[in-house]
Amino acid sequence: MRAVSQQKPEPHHGTGHRDRLRQRFLKNGVGGVEDYEILELLLFAAIPRRDVKPLAKELIKTFGSLAGVVGADVKELQKIKGISENTAALVKVIHALTQRMLWEDIEKKPLLSSWQKLIDYCTVAMAHEKREQLRILFLNRKNQLIADEVLQTGTVDHAPVYPREIIKRALELGSTAIILVHNHPSGDPAPSDSDILMTEEIIRAAAALDVMVHDHIIISKNGFSSFKAMGLLEFTG
Repeated sequence: MRAVSQQKPEPHHGTGHRDRLRQRFLKNGVGGVEDYEILELLLFAAIPRRDVKPLAKELIKTFGSLAGVVGADVKELQKIKGISENTAALVKVIHALTQRMLWEDIEKKPLLSSWQKLIDYCTVAMAHEKREQLRILFLNRKNQLIADEVLQTGTVDHAPVYPREIIKRALELGSTAIILVHNHPSGDPAPSDSDILMTEEIIRAAAALDVMVHDHIIISKNGFSSFKAMGLLEFTG
């Protein structure tokens, strides 16, 4: 009696698996693949001879989501076994590309009428940062975005703020209005008492030199808050 040969299943790093996944993506787009499979497609380029499916799933598990992976720090990515500096750099290129595309959607455009695009841009730029950042969006008289600068970086729960430096920079750029944006690494976008006091100081310093503060936005991985929407920009005294 002839023995029936049993063919071993092809490993996930084999050409067949990679080609099938690639063709499924090309045919169906992002809706036809899972988040970890999108990461697989990306990792194919950096890791040619290894089954990257377990690695893609481990990245999602560690950082919580596809956005969390792309937004993670290079050093944090390299703590995952199998992620080299080259692979981490490739992931961060995707992050930079996404941020640059969103920037092009809002650059030199009336920002107050492009609010969701602004939120999308800030979320990609800041939501997964491990330390607090204070960035200032500088606008001209037409409320067009002319510059975006991170002016302060701090600890996990505090970024030092110097109102005079912010207003000085606005005057250097010829900006007549600003939007304050900072992140909460904790994931809670609710403003703290210190956030409110800091905003009041900046508004007062800005008003003295005819610079308008349109809003203060707090970004987190779980959402955002707007001082304007919450009625927290009406300071007196």
